[in-house]
Amino acid sequence: MPIKNSTTCVIGDIHGCHTSLTLLLQKVLHRANTFVFLGDYVDRGPNSKAVVATILSLQKNHEHVIALRGNHDLLFLQHLTGEDSSLFLQVGGRQTLASYGLSPTADRAEIDRIIPPEHLAFLENLPLFWEDQYAIYVHAGLQPGRHLSQQTPQWCLWAREQFIHTTYEFGKPVVFGHTVFSEPLLTPNRFGIDTGAVYGGRLTALLLPQRELISVRGESVNF
Repeated sequence: MPIKNSTTCVIGDIHGCHTSLTLLLQKVLHRANTFVFLGDYVDRGPNSKAVVATILSLQKNHEHVIALRGNHDLLFLQHLTGEDSSLFLQVGGRQTLASYGLSPTADRAEIDRIIPPEHLAFLENLPLFWEDQYAIYVHAGLQPGRHLSQQTPQWCLWAREQFIHTTYEFGKPVVFGHTVFSEPLLTPNRFGIDTGAVYGGRLTALLLPQRELISVRGESVNF
């Protein structure tokens, strides 16, 4: 059930930028009742393990913390469970594995020994979307004309222009990450808040219903 008179804080793609996440949380933890993370906790940045650990800690200490699945989180999970990981390694997975003390060639036994069980469970149970009284939240986008309950992982995790440029109304604004903007995209029905933290941009949070933006400097990473 939605919390009456509440504030929802939505946080964009973190990509292993734990220092930025820590700074942003200092600015927003006292401002909201509900926290929604839009996915892509891992890859490219220097400390994916610490990002996952911080979100798990928040979930233990705050009643309303929703962490959604991003495409990079899915790729990491697929690597850990033995599926094809070539794309994962191409798009920042090596940095993720390094944060856990793993090499790209680590075998199943080493992965099982090193990856904390709670981190694996976290990755396995991330939902594709969430909804409250203010908006619908998703990593990448939604398929126009399709009911929320019928949305597919392909759209929720990978959508770009077809979602961003549609005029379809989903009944509420849709808050999303995945596509990097130099400044947040704020239209009447689309809020894009991935501002490229891992590319030297900023890590951005959006407070609803105020539509207030709070951001901190990202982390310039060589990859």
